[in-house]
Amino acid sequence: MKIISADQVHAALSYPELVDALQEAFGKDFNQPPRQLFLLDDAADNTDAFALLPAWNDKIIAVKAFTYFPSNSAPHDLLYSKIMVFDRAHGTPLALVDGATCTFWRTGGVSGLATRLLSREDSSTMLLLGTGNLSTYMIRANASVRPLRRIMVWGNPDGLPLMADAEAVIAQVSDEFPEIEFSVITDLEAACGEADIIVSATASPDILIRGAWIKEGTHLDFIGNHHADKRECDTETITKSRVYVDSYVNAFKEAGEIIVPIEEGVFSKEDVVAELSEMCSGKATLRTDDKEITVFKAIGQALTDLVAASLAQSGSE
Repeated sequence: MKIISADQVHAALSYPELVDALQEAFGKDFNQPPRQLFLLDDAADNTDAFALLPAWNDKIIAVKAFTYFPSNSAPHDLLYSKIMVFDRAHGTPLALVDGATCTFWRTGGVSGLATRLLSREDSSTMLLLGTGNLSTYMIRANASVRPLRRIMVWGNPDGLPLMADAEAVIAQVSDEFPEIEFSVITDLEAACGEADIIVSATASPDILIRGAWIKEGTHLDFIGNHHADKRECDTETITKSRVYVDSYVNAFKEAGEIIVPIEEGVFSKEDVVAELSEMCSGKATLRTDDKEITVFKAIGQALTDLVAASLAQSGSE
């Protein structure tokens, strides 16, 4: 059994190859039991947690285990994660893979996959909200599936993300994409009106995107919020769009972008067009014209960890 480090994951994975693998995996049969999250202490002020996310298909069995200790301080991280990979044919252990790095790669890959499936093929301008660990993966994945010529990165001087962080994100990727014009923007409303693709991956507890700002033909991808009572966009964004999700189960449990409009009585579960497996298997209608606004909401699925870890395992041979 191989032990695959974060550096080896980086060396093994690339876009759009990971996007291709995700699309293939979601288009076939797979099993994905609900993730299990365990709080390690009954105390009200203690949120230390341990989680398990299993999945399998006809080739691989995988389970991601992670710990989350929000009170940790250096030299300890807040989160530690590993993915155990087994052969499906005989159950043979194949690899123990760094989970945190796979999570970054697969989350970016799902964003790129949604963009490939739902955005206009001629989309050339992207707006990124968020400057955390995921930001560079979002840029790389989306640039691998659409002919991007301009990418705007938003930083909020009054909150999250910070303006200086937006500059740092651009510094990390600009040399990789000399054909793309990068810029930090402060006028979020104006930027929304210019973007063909909007990717929001922030830690903000407040609404950032408003439907009134969105032009015809835009594709929006919401990744940052996992709370039923919080959201990165307002209700109008949802009601004026064709809405897709990575998983019905997850979205109706944790996606405030979907749940709040349902509770307001202006949207319903039946209004969600499809989940990712239906989108990849050809069972769902995707974008039908260049004027439609599309929204994709992702919470995260164990199958994506399986795909990333499997590729890392095979790529390190």
